[in-house]
Amino acid sequence: MLTGDEFGRLFQEFQRTAFRLETLSVYDIEEERDEFAAFLAGEPMPPEWSDNPWVRSMTDLGKSVSRVHVLRSPLTDYLRYELSAYPGNITAGEEIGIIDLAQRTVDGLPEHDFWLFDDARVYRMHYTPAGRFVGAELLPAHRLPEYRRYRDIARAHAVAFADYRGLSA
Repeated sequence: MLTGDEFGRLFQEFQRTAFRLETLSVYDIEEERDEFAAFLAGEPMPPEWSDNPWVRSMTDLGKSVSRVHVLRSPLTDYLRYELSAYPGNITAGEEIGIIDLAQRTVDGLPEHDFWLFDDARVYRMHYTPAGRFVGAELLPAHRLPEYRRYRDIARAHAVAFADYRGLSA
């Protein structure tokens, strides 16, 4: 199982595409705690929110970064925070879709997060019940068709973030 910096290196190593399926309503990310508290207090967000440098570091190299976030409105405070950052990710070149399970039913998706890199490696993400990242498990190659199918189902049912109407929920 990969953790921390080991997992972070995957974003330097992939060649063409990185896709993420997100499923949690809360992620407990230590590096975000102060920013999340500032968001809840109504304070302005840092300048990188307008053009995410982490995403830009990949898309400037011609790499494609995309995600679909499966959620349920009404939104948690954390989801309101995360979705508020998405416009800066989109400006930096990330493609983001939303599936709101309060608005539609989608069969055939897993109830866990994963990253699919270059259609060749899939990592299942593991979190504590409180949303703290535990590690990323490289799944065997024979599971790739299953996770490609999950990606395709998610993309087919997602609405573009710009068209998502649950932000005020």
